[in-house]
Amino acid sequence: MKKHAAILAVVMLASAPVFAAQQGGFVDPSAPAAQTQAAAGQGGFSADHTSVVTVKQAEEMKDDSWVTVRGKLEKQIGNEDYLFRDQTGTMKVEIDHKHWNGQTISPKDNVELTGELDKDFNSIEMDVKQVKKLP
Repeated sequence: MKKHAAILAVVMLASAPVFAAQQGGFVDPSAPAAQTQAAAGQGGFSADHTSVVTVKQAEEMKDDSWVTVRGKLEKQIGNEDYLFRDQTGTMKVEIDHKHWNGQTISPKDNVELTGELDKDFNSIEMDVKQVKKLP
């Protein structure tokens, strides 16, 4: 039994780097170290349940509204927090590692983000559930 436990422990330690391999995410060209993000996600049903709005329009919408915005991710400002910019302004967005779906995005890339607005008294943030790199 101890032999099986030891073998299992060795296999788990040896396979950990394989599972820890990261794919996709935001790549900041000015960052000193390489950045990696979440592993590729899985497919599923996708419905067009939101309309594309601007940052300025999103600022006027109600808390918990589902929106889609198009623009660029300018920079990473936290572990899962990014600064998003479109032609009308900027907004903080939170993108969980699992929502990158293996895509690598840089500040030069146009993206479409879909998610839920989180509004406080004087700030707005978007909890992103889907990231699409646009051509």
